[in-house]
Amino acid sequence: IPSRVQTLGAPASYTLHNLFRPPAFDWDKLDGQPVRFNCRDEGLQLLSDPAVVEDVSFADIARAGAGGTRQITFTVDPGRVEENVEKFGNEFAKNGQQRLASEVGRLKVETANSVSGIAMWPRLILDDDIEINSRRYPDGGQQKSHWQTVLPILSPEPVPVKGGDRIVVNFDFDIP
Repeated sequence: IPSRVQTLGAPASYTLHNLFRPPAFDWDKLDGQPVRFNCRDEGLQLLSDPAVVEDVSFADIARAGAGGTRQITFTVDPGRVEENVEKFGNEFAKNGQQRLASEVGRLKVETANSVSGIAMWPRLILDDDIEINSRRYPDGGQQKSHWQTVLPILSPEPVPVKGGDRIVVNFDFDIP
């Protein structure tokens, strides 16, 4: 039994959100349901270091109340954006997808410079020495895990961003 469970989150770019745009694909049809990712999926890349969205201590669960609200300001990391350009180029070019080099070039830059939503994933802290991280900690990088990363899509189209931009997010969460 873990001593605490955390949800970590960070703004993220998603290849398919940039590739399939309205009206060809209606992202609103997800009706608030997040897109679920294998934690090794390179089609999802973070734009900043992750932050703790919620932190539930089982020792203090009775005092935790019914939940809470947290405002987090993320800053888009220009280094991550640059690394993501390369990763997205590989994603758009793989799996036998026939695309012109110019289209891949445009898509990888647009995707790396956009936010699709706030990616979130679990982290379990069993005790002072043992942690189970579904993504690499503390940078949120991909790694093998049985737990998924979820990405609620924030708008029908990706929102353009650049290194240094601030993304302010208000989180509301419930503790059953």
